[in-house]
Amino acid sequence: MIRAAWKSTAWMRLGWNSFRTSVQILLWLTATAVAAETTAIAASTPSLAAVSSGRGGLMLEQSAVAKEADSDSAASNNRPNGLQPFETTVRNLEKIEGLFTLYRNAEKGTLYLALSPQQLNHNYLLVATLDSGIGEAGLFSSWPLNDALIQFRRAPNNKLHLVVPNINFRHPPDQPGGQALLERSYSDSILAALNIISIEPETNVMLVDLGSLLLNNDPANILAALSWGLGGYSLNTSTSYVDQVQNFPSNLEIESVLGFSGGGDSFLFSGFASIPDARGFSLRVRYSWSDLPTNNGYQPRLADERVGYFVTAYQTPLDNRRQDPFVRYIQRWHLEKQDPTAQLSPPREPIVFWIENTVPEDYRAAIREGILMWNAAFEKIGFQNAIEVRQMPVDADWDPADIRYNTIRWSDSFQPWAEALGPVRVNPLTGEILDADIIIDANVIRHLTGSYRTLASNLDASEQFYGQLCGHRYQSYLAQWMLSQANHSLPQLLENPRQLAVVPEALQRQLRQRCVGLATAQQTAFGALALATLQLGSTDRLDLDTYIYQYLRALTAHEVGHTLGLRHNFRGSLMLSPAELHDPSITRSRGLVSSLMDYFPINLAPPGMPQGDYFPMRLGPYDEWAIEYGYKPIEAIHPQLEQQALRAIASRINQPELTYGTDEDAFTLLDPETNAFDLSNDPLQYAQWQMQNAQAVWQRLENGYLLPDESYSVLRDRFETVFNYYFNQALTVSNYVGGQRFNRQYPGDVDGRLPFEPIALEKQQAALETLQTYVFAADAFNFSPQLLNQLAPDRWYHWGSYGLVAPLDYPIYDRISLLQGIVLVDLLSANRLSRIQELELKANSAEVLTVSDLFASLQQGIWRELEADSVEIGLLRRGLQRHYLNILSGMVLRSYSQPTTFLELITVVETMSAPEDARVIARYQLRQLARQIDQVLRKQGRDLDVTTLAHLEDSRERIQQILNAQRVAQ
Repeated sequence: MIRAAWKSTAWMRLGWNSFRTSVQILLWLTATAVAAETTAIAASTPSLAAVSSGRGGLMLEQSAVAKEADSDSAASNNRPNGLQPFETTVRNLEKIEGLFTLYRNAEKGTLYLALSPQQLNHNYLLVATLDSGIGEAGLFSSWPLNDALIQFRRAPNNKLHLVVPNINFRHPPDQPGGQALLERSYSDSILAALNIISIEPETNVMLVDLGSLLLNNDPANILAALSWGLGGYSLNTSTSYVDQVQNFPSNLEIESVLGFSGGGDSFLFSGFASIPDARGFSLRVRYSWSDLPTNNGYQPRLADERVGYFVTAYQTPLDNRRQDPFVRYIQRWHLEKQDPTAQLSPPREPIVFWIENTVPEDYRAAIREGILMWNAAFEKIGFQNAIEVRQMPVDADWDPADIRYNTIRWSDSFQPWAEALGPVRVNPLTGEILDADIIIDANVIRHLTGSYRTLASNLDASEQFYGQLCGHRYQSYLAQWMLSQANHSLPQLLENPRQLAVVPEALQRQLRQRCVGLATAQQTAFGALALATLQLGSTDRLDLDTYIYQYLRALTAHEVGHTLGLRHNFRGSLMLSPAELHDPSITRSRGLVSSLMDYFPINLAPPGMPQGDYFPMRLGPYDEWAIEYGYKPIEAIHPQLEQQALRAIASRINQPELTYGTDEDAFTLLDPETNAFDLSNDPLQYAQWQMQNAQAVWQRLENGYLLPDESYSVLRDRFETVFNYYFNQALTVSNYVGGQRFNRQYPGDVDGRLPFEPIALEKQQAALETLQTYVFAADAFNFSPQLLNQLAPDRWYHWGSYGLVAPLDYPIYDRISLLQGIVLVDLLSANRLSRIQELELKANSAEVLTVSDLFASLQQGIWRELEADSVEIGLLRRGLQRHYLNILSGMVLRSYSQPTTFLELITVVETMSAPEDARVIARYQLRQLARQIDQVLRKQGRDLDVTTLAHLEDSRERIQQILNAQRVAQ
């Protein structure tokens, strides 16, 4: 499962190191965007100096022969063809046969690649994986870096080009001359021009310097892939070398060690906390070269947007018979029955996963079961034991990074970015999955057993809190806000605040990835805390063991789903009613969710209800249906001839349990039910239950939940964990207002649903009532001074743990004000108001929430005190009411004062483009509010406490100024 986190006024008051760390993270992310959007990594670097190896590895030292060839010196040009004699060049070198022929000298650091003419213009898959990491900044062991289809092509002047062929455009085979036209229209990508050192006269085998290619030319573009995590470091060629080389008939495995230096201490970057000296570190990178399978009987399968598969796509611009120029293949394994006539048959070659020997024995059973869970879906389409699980021996003579093995790998990190990851390597011509490796971060266990401590030790409080903005537009605003503060560009930035919303897609992807890991950790952290505080008794230990087992099993199954080709399904949690969630007879026969490809939260029963399964224990109906679409054997000799059978499968999407919505659907924030970390067919009810659970945990903390030898910082961490969870539920609820369901349906699907369905009026009204009760109400956040005065931070100050300098006390007002403020801005954002306005045209007017309804409801709830016989307005309510006035003031005047906090910045950017109807209604509501305040002041003015009196008088004057200013402007 893979979501990012950040801060406002409270953030501005964090200590120096916490601030700097947050900015570092965002700068790394920004570097990725810049690298991806605007520039390319240089194709080569200066030649390496001769160095010696203290590890017995291959240090890359250019021999005299190689130096002459690389420099194209006058001396080499005087020789016939400028080449070295082949026998002389390879003499005394070890010959290594396999996919390619290699020659090497371990002592001198020589590594040559010999290519036969038959290997030219041939497709190979090059995969780069990070085989070691530093445990932070996204530089993690086992993480994928890049992969590419490459060819070696002969070029003039004794050059060999490393080329990525352009397979994005392909021509129909029945159109002569089509390929020549495409080649003139669209360019291939040349990654490197290698000097041919020597050619064998009889076989025409060409010799090139492979070590120089890997270290100087970066063929897999790994520096671009790593740029977002490298901070102030750059590649140090003098400490880089090629280490292990393993050559097999179908693949070549090479491990390079890349040295990095730089770092240093500056305002924005002071090096990594996990390395002993900030001046340098090294990363091991595994290069896997493999031959692509050909004529193996695999038939590509066409994709359908109603079923969630990753796709391999290309265009056929010369095929005028197609309405859509794209051809899209789903990504899937090559799975065939041993006996095609049998109703149930083992596959000819099963999908085999190896559990790496580093996975702790305590968790292997849960991981094994999570993998094998998918066999139930394959059995329904005729495959027996389609997936097998094997345990990697302790003394295995193979490496888990070897592309021939699909592995479940165990990793550890100092600052995790994701609990697990399931990358695959795919044949880019056909969509056939060739290899998969699932990485599980060891921190997942720490999160499950007490992550409220782990989170606090590795992440500052601002990151934890702002993790609740995951999936919302505000995370990108925060990134640019922090960067502008750091480089003093805030004044220029505020001249055009709209530019804050323009964030490169690469940066958005990195933010979302960071976001997923943090949000998932917060979910599991709250679950562990709730189990520890709400379900005390003799079964405590059993409950925690069950919690860990069920989550690890379901997490593994989710990642295996990705390696089978499946995308996320964020509508997968909508299958059961709230009442059914905790009935094991239902959840274990039908499933807890319709799809494991959702981001499922902990299924935590509300206070007073018996607890059922915490996490899904089996596949859901959608999972089985998706596997049917992707893997059901269909007798057809061409992908197009499968269309009728595939469309019949996909058309069943009208069944409620097969509904599907994926990442790009969720990120639009249009459909409140295409959402992560919600549950049941009534997510509003579920969110209410979870806010009740959060309140119950807070009450337990009020009553004292610290052991004598525990620090008060543990209590602070627990309190913050609950606050983050509560915030997440509030944002889930707010998205129902003005929401629309988006259905991935075709006109021919049976039930006749339309793609867009406005959320029912009663649902939107229920969402507003929930927010009034749990977010805006005067008694929504009642914490005793006894509890608040115990929320002390830890006072450790050393590498990896920097104590807060300010605020030393817990900023409860800032926390609550930001939560309320973000929710209020979310409800009154220009985007949401425009959607609500449009719903008047898209829904029956009697069944739609209007802009005026929304303003009236919010104003009545936020200013409810004005209806009381004796008015008294507390601190939090005064802050909320001022924020409400700020929003309406900006809408009415179409002008904004310069924001000084993150919340003010979001308010400006999110509301400045509100529709004209909203401006008119805002002005009307201000006039009504002024009358109410005036009545209270006339009737109760002498009886009001001074603070309430001052607040109301100030509010009345502000409203009058706003209305007068608008009248003057008109």
